[in-house]
Amino acid sequence: MSTVFNIALIILSLALICFLYRVVKGPTVADRVIALDAIGICLAGIVAVLSMVLETSVFLEIILLIGILAFLGTVAFAKFLQKGVVIERDGNH
Repeated sequence: MSTVFNIALIILSLALICFLYRVVKGPTVADRVIALDAIGICLAGIVAVLSMVLETSVFLEIILLIGILAFLGTVAFAKFLQKGVVIERDGNH
């Protein structure tokens, strides 16, 4: 079973490198945002595989945190692309 985990880690690491290339090189901002979201998913996968290799459930909270941060980052970038600002400040207060 260890071989399967090693292969999974290698594949996820290669995918992570490809997504990093897309973040740096990406022709549009939308491509970069999608690559950042995919990096979050790959990181969660890597942590999940490491959790199985180490036979512990301690890392499950980290997976949840990575998922939440990836989601919030994607939503913030989408709002920035749509409106030009992430946090709207109303000057009437």
